[in-house]
Amino acid sequence: MRRDRSSRVPLRRSLLGRLLGVSALVAACSVAATAWLAVQTTSGAIRQEQGQNLAADARIYDTLLGYAARHPTWDGVDATVRELAEQSGRRVALTTQSRQPLADSATAATPPALPPEASAVVDPLSVDTVLAARSTEVKGTAADRIDPRAVGPFLLPAAERAALRRTADRQAVCLNRVGIAADVVVGPSGRPRVQMVGNDPERAAGTRCDPSDLDSPTRTEKKALTALNGLADACLKRQGRGEVRLNQDLSWGGGVAVPVPGPARPTPLPGDAREAAPAPAVEEPREFTGEDDRAIASCVGTARSEQLSSYVASPALLFIGDEGGATVPGFDLSPANTAKIAGAAALVLALTVGASVLAGARLVRPLHALTGAAQRMRDGQEHASVPVSGDDEIGRLAAAFNDMSAHRARLEEQRKAMVSDVAHELRTPLSNIRGWLEAAQDGLADPDPAFVSSLLEEAVQLQHIIDDLQDLAAADAGVLRLHPEPVRVGELLSQVAAAHQARAETAGVTLTVEAGAGAILPADPVRLRQAVGNLVSNAVRHTPAGGRVTLRAYGEAGRLSEGAGEVVIEVADTGTGIPAGDLRHVFDRFWRAEKSRSRRTGGSGLGLAIVRKLAEAHGGSVSATSTEGEGSAFTLRLPASGPDGMTTAS
Repeated sequence: MRRDRSSRVPLRRSLLGRLLGVSALVAACSVAATAWLAVQTTSGAIRQEQGQNLAADARIYDTLLGYAARHPTWDGVDATVRELAEQSGRRVALTTQSRQPLADSATAATPPALPPEASAVVDPLSVDTVLAARSTEVKGTAADRIDPRAVGPFLLPAAERAALRRTADRQAVCLNRVGIAADVVVGPSGRPRVQMVGNDPERAAGTRCDPSDLDSPTRTEKKALTALNGLADACLKRQGRGEVRLNQDLSWGGGVAVPVPGPARPTPLPGDAREAAPAPAVEEPREFTGEDDRAIASCVGTARSEQLSSYVASPALLFIGDEGGATVPGFDLSPANTAKIAGAAALVLALTVGASVLAGARLVRPLHALTGAAQRMRDGQEHASVPVSGDDEIGRLAAAFNDMSAHRARLEEQRKAMVSDVAHELRTPLSNIRGWLEAAQDGLADPDPAFVSSLLEEAVQLQHIIDDLQDLAAADAGVLRLHPEPVRVGELLSQVAAAHQARAETAGVTLTVEAGAGAILPADPVRLRQAVGNLVSNAVRHTPAGGRVTLRAYGEAGRLSEGAGEVVIEVADTGTGIPAGDLRHVFDRFWRAEKSRSRRTGGSGLGLAIVRKLAEAHGGSVSATSTEGEGSAFTLRLPASGPDGMTTAS
């Protein structure tokens, strides 16, 4: 027993294996793409939320830093804290450095515990430059870590502020008149300044609107600057360095007090309380080294912090988080999360592979059945069919295979019947020839003309059968060549009638032709004459004496006319007719009404089969109608354009 080859196909080369491989690859790519997209989306959302939280945190920190810079204590900060919490949707809490509560926006009766680490330290004298929204107005190294809103004794009273504002407004109006766009900006201390578009003060130097009049310090500023200068000098003295003179913008570099003989004059320090006292020395410029600048900057910063310490709130710890106590969210790809992702991916892959196995098995099962049926047909089984499970592609393939198998079985039966019929038809003339020759050899028959004529008749019949089989084989193989040319239908029917006239007269049958002599049909005259001759021979053979055989030709709508779309040639007889049950077999090969295959009235059984092949080769068809006991009519329909597109003409 031959094994099914499909069972020996390796899994990696089978359809099921390829389907599983493709499904697993698609699933793996899908899982990877989904995981990557989820991570990217989550990370982007987290970064966006973190950025928003950082911006909100910086805004909260800056607001509280400004409050501390303008108030000596944290009293009354609760309203500000609640407002900030409502705006940001976060929990905001302030404590002392010893974590004593100052203000908390938590609404629960028992607020959640604060995190161990503070978000920031709110100290206007030591600003966190990362969180602070820096808008420092006071320039210089000494003010880098001090909030510019902490002005302390430099805060101008209302009278000085109003006087400076009037001066600034006049200068701004003057600059606008001469075409220089300017505006008045007020600093944290209340001092106004004129800001010109482009921030180029030299543009106003040639006008009468010089804004430098606002650079002179007021009495309050002189007093505060003198006190700051004294604190800085004390720091420098402790380091063994000379005194320094600070400018209004807290810069230095104008020299130190050096005793020089000369007339007494007031010291140039602005706002000095001793400005009316005579000075025993004059001031000579002195260059500062880098070490001097660093020491002065450190002392100025220390002095400024010392001067402002009583004007600002004490440092406080700032806590910013969610109401539940959580801090800024993040994406923690911990081993547990990694295991969850891997488990989900494995589950998706398992489901995909399982579904692919079920679908693949359902798909491959009918293919295996088709393969087995094809191999059984190859092994010689006459008919092998497979079950049709549905109306999908596989079901239609199975139905087509079953039709092919049934058609092959019918062809095989016809082939066997044809071989049997050919052997039978050839055996009869060969047996006659052999019998006559053996009789002559044994002296039982004389080789007279009648003897030779009988042998010749059998040989002609044998040749006729062989020629018919050759014509059928050529037609089946599609190599039956036609040589179409204009054929006059009337003349062709007359020639066929003349060729069969002697046989018809011998049989007592009247042979007539009804066709116009001028009609022309494009066709192969030899093959068309053969087809019509076979019909006439068949009609004469089955028409008793006294009967009639008529050859007619007419067009699709009636009588033959020039330009008709179809030419019909009809051979009608008044013979015995054909039973209705046998009518559909008349064009089959080797079929005859006489089952005894008597050669007295029957031919080879190939004539009508050849007629059908010749009609199809011309692009036409042949049909038969019959009434038993009244006669038969065979109709040959040929296109008027001919097999090569030729048209009729006259």
